[in-house]
Amino acid sequence: MTNDRPVGELLREWRHRRKLSQLDLAIRAEVSSRHVSFVETGRTIPSSAMVLHLAERLDVPLRERNRLLVAAGHAPVFRERPLEDPDLARSRESIQQVLLGHEPYPALAVDRRWNLLLANSAVEVFLEGADPQLLGPPINMMRLGLHPDGLAPRIRNVDQVRGYLLPRLAHQAARSGDPELHALHEELAAFGPGDEAPPPDPAEVALRIRIAHRGTELCFVNTVTTFGAAFDITLEEIAIEAYYPADMETRRFFRTAQNARDLPRA
Repeated sequence: MTNDRPVGELLREWRHRRKLSQLDLAIRAEVSSRHVSFVETGRTIPSSAMVLHLAERLDVPLRERNRLLVAAGHAPVFRERPLEDPDLARSRESIQQVLLGHEPYPALAVDRRWNLLLANSAVEVFLEGADPQLLGPPINMMRLGLHPDGLAPRIRNVDQVRGYLLPRLAHQAARSGDPELHALHEELAAFGPGDEAPPPDPAEVALRIRIAHRGTELCFVNTVTTFGAAFDITLEEIAIEAYYPADMETRRFFRTAQNARDLPRA
């Protein structure tokens, strides 16, 4: 892990990102505003404990906490391993069980940049008809959903879905400081439309996503689950997106498909 920016500059950037004054951060961290100022200007090099303390109060992601530690001359403390690592076998199996347990409805797991990690078989309804270039590994589910060569042409309420997903992506990019998420947001925002999407109905508890699929219309609502693992970057950054039928027609479609798969073959 390399870093050429001082820890004070990085902490000041995170403080600005969280829209906090030095006094606000000092109160949250229960230190003096003078100490926060000295850290940010480089007059004081914080201990590893103080770096982690300030990062906690700033809600800095684990990946970036490591970067702060290295910038202050300390060793990183949070591990990052691929999900295929043998040490994460039990975690991977647990995620797979969650996805399988959601069948016959779609569910998938993505990393911090919306790259597909795992999925159940029902996710095929989102992949069908997409440009093969969008289906090469790793599949980026945000790009697949909003790209004109992906799922977007089949989304009946695409403007409303874009109006929901793009601000979410922008917020995620701003909170994480990840340049690749900023670039992804700019790429997808360029596909239009220029006009703002109508705001969601305040009576709706979740956005309905309506897609055309094999001569019918499927309607979903979705939930997002994160693990918030305290000491593992990989697990902290995984999100599980589970899709639920929002009407009886969609429920019937998936139940029928499940029954067809379960029939014994001659």
